[in-house]
Amino acid sequence: MSAIDSQAIPDVQNSQDSRQIAIDKVGIKAIRHPVTVSDRSGGVQHTIAMFNMYVGLPHNFKGTHMSRFVEILNGGEREISVESFEPMLRDMVQRLEAETGHVEMTFPYFINKAAPISGVNSLMDYDVTFIGEITEGGVYSFRMKIVVPVTSLCPCSKKISDYGAHNQRSHVTVTASLREHVWIEEIVEQVEAQASCELYGLLKRPDEKYVTERAYDNPKFVEDMVRDVAGVLDRESRIGAYVVESENFESIHNHSAYALIERQK
Repeated sequence: MSAIDSQAIPDVQNSQDSRQIAIDKVGIKAIRHPVTVSDRSGGVQHTIAMFNMYVGLPHNFKGTHMSRFVEILNGGEREISVESFEPMLRDMVQRLEAETGHVEMTFPYFINKAAPISGVNSLMDYDVTFIGEITEGGVYSFRMKIVVPVTSLCPCSKKISDYGAHNQRSHVTVTASLREHVWIEEIVEQVEAQASCELYGLLKRPDEKYVTERAYDNPKFVEDMVRDVAGVLDRESRIGAYVVESENFESIHNHSAYALIERQK
């Protein structure tokens, strides 16, 4: 197609809108792209992230340029890293002529864990999300969200039963605004230490005995979980604000138990 023909194609998104209503977020959701993430051991994990990318749209523009979001992901390096996260977000806001922007990057993160008795190694995966925002005035902020699966055992069930107690797998989710760098592994370890017991990818029989008895000796309500994790996060000076959630996928009910604590430190 010639340059003259290209210029003749109308740019509908750039046309004026008369409704006088700005849009807070407009963009693309659920697009996958390779990323690299550094781990605490000094290695690098190559994984695939799911991106949500939005900008604020002024009231006078009919639409944004959706294709530019994809161009930004595919520009420069093939794999996006934590170091390129803020520059990518600022490039997005500039190229889309916006004042505000929001990017979410969700990916699986793997930690090598040794079973508590046998010491056998296996990988555990955790869902991690990096959330970057640029507000009016160009102020950048960053949050890290980590979903940590753990075991919780019901204190009430243990108290009222002649033998046994019901337990379940729980998801503890921490969303933290960081003042300084915090490793993913650090948050995971802090959460797991507050659970009835942590989870492992691979367990031998002596390990199964240990985790069963460990949970029984350390019962936790969903309320206990969020309070205990909040207490740890309150003492962490590198975290400026946080939300901690716990959802217990009940084993004797067809519903979940849930609790949340939010703090601005």
